[in-house]
Amino acid sequence: MIQTDTGLQVMWNRLLAVVEEQGQALIRAAFSPIVRECGDISAGIFDAQGRMLTQAVTGTPGHINTMAEAVKTMRARFAMADMKPGDIYMTNDPWIASGHLNDFLLMMPVFHRGAVIGFTSCTSHLVDLGGLGMGPEGSDIFDEGLLIPPCKLVDQGEVNALLLDIVKANSRDPIANEGDIYALIACCEAGARRLSGMMEEFGIDDLDALADHIIDTSRRGTLEAIAELPKGIFHSTLAIDGYERPITLQAALTIADDHLLLDFAGSSGCSAKGINVPLNYATAYAVFALRCIIGSDIPNNAGSLDPFRVVAPKGCILNAVAPSPVAMRHTIGQMTPDLVYGCLTQALPDQVPAEGASCMYDLPLRHVPEAVGRGDTEFALELVFNGGAGARPDFDGLSATAFPSGVWGSQIETTEAAAPVLITKRELRLDSGGAGKMRGGLGQHIELKSSKDEDILLFLSVERIDTPAAGRHGGGAGAPGRIRLGAQGADLPGKGTVRIPAGTTLLFETPGGGGFGNPTERAAAAVASDIADGLVSIEAAQQLYGAKP
Repeated sequence: MIQTDTGLQVMWNRLLAVVEEQGQALIRAAFSPIVRECGDISAGIFDAQGRMLTQAVTGTPGHINTMAEAVKTMRARFAMADMKPGDIYMTNDPWIASGHLNDFLLMMPVFHRGAVIGFTSCTSHLVDLGGLGMGPEGSDIFDEGLLIPPCKLVDQGEVNALLLDIVKANSRDPIANEGDIYALIACCEAGARRLSGMMEEFGIDDLDALADHIIDTSRRGTLEAIAELPKGIFHSTLAIDGYERPITLQAALTIADDHLLLDFAGSSGCSAKGINVPLNYATAYAVFALRCIIGSDIPNNAGSLDPFRVVAPKGCILNAVAPSPVAMRHTIGQMTPDLVYGCLTQALPDQVPAEGASCMYDLPLRHVPEAVGRGDTEFALELVFNGGAGARPDFDGLSATAFPSGVWGSQIETTEAAAPVLITKRELRLDSGGAGKMRGGLGQHIELKSSKDEDILLFLSVERIDTPAAGRHGGGAGAPGRIRLGAQGADLPGKGTVRIPAGTTLLFETPGGGGFGNPTERAAAAVASDIADGLVSIEAAQQLYGAKP
């Protein structure tokens, strides 16, 4: 194909289809429910320089945007001259890959007509890597499981059997881990096969011209969007629950003519617990938040990411350095969009949503220690539930929606089939959305218990228990999260290890999103619809909106 702008655009569109097929291969082949049911993945195609050209639509920003930089690091670690067809490289180093040990990142060189023309890469979450388990109790990275430095997982099509055995030997769910690793391999291979086939079809020997077109076009569009923004430095502070003590996150956003600089200076220091965030992960979510507002119609790739820069002092909680414990880095990392929006709303007051539940309300569960050796009661499972998103300037917040993570909620049937867990209730949480001209999204009310006469261990690490999502421009706060053992039980803190006794129900309520605008401006028809749909009680409607029953 003659490489005109039209021809390059056709190939760009094909590349988007190729990478989506690559991502679906991972989801369909995966063993763990958090991957195959919740989409906790990323998949991408990179040029020979390690620049991300396309990403699968399915995936979480914490995986996608960290992968965009990780491939550059991995490519620099291994000499291209030594790469052979069928080679695949791997690491779960939190400071290279996706911020904690449970995320495995793979990179595969793609050969076409005998030469490396690019790479495929992907990331997904493995359910258990040993250590203390998927919780915040580790005192350092060594407590949190098995760390694998960058290495060769597959050598010319031959899987490194010893490495696979080591991973399995360090897991409470070795079969799922093995299956998920093979799913990651299949993802890389599917992308490589389709990419080479696309190049054969279009008659091109390398990706150089296409890569330059994608990256230059995307960078130019992003710079045009930045040029329209008000210039200046905007500051924001966000108080969150923390673990041992409350945490303060601070940011300064500089909007310049040709870039945005986000500085986390002033944020609290690291915690002694595993809620610290490597900078690569904090950057991934902060930049995602900015890109949702600035140039949101531009595909995510190395070009559109290039004008966004993030810095933070070493040792602050958003730039934890090794060997800090980071197992639950998403708890705070996923709060950074609300921090960023606190800056951006000063420049674009009519475009930025209110605060939301933000961090995933995930429930890592496993058997109690005394169950070891009784195979029918041993399990490891991570459930994902989401709270309400913040209200938008012209729309209500979405209920029970994964923003910013994008990870879908766990399904009841799949959960009960995979582990001895019984979910007895799951419904939207009445009155949990913050009041406003636009109402915040609702959280969820979930009840679960052991389906056997066995206790269950729960590793809690969630936010918005003590500091709910704030409204914007006069909007009310969303309801805070709430966790109890039994309907009459005392409220539990958001972080720590909890033993759920056999026969006892865990009541798990996710937070609501904040409202946007003055509640008195909400249309009467909208309030009536909320009441009719069971989203707002009559009592709350009367108190917050002055509605008549």
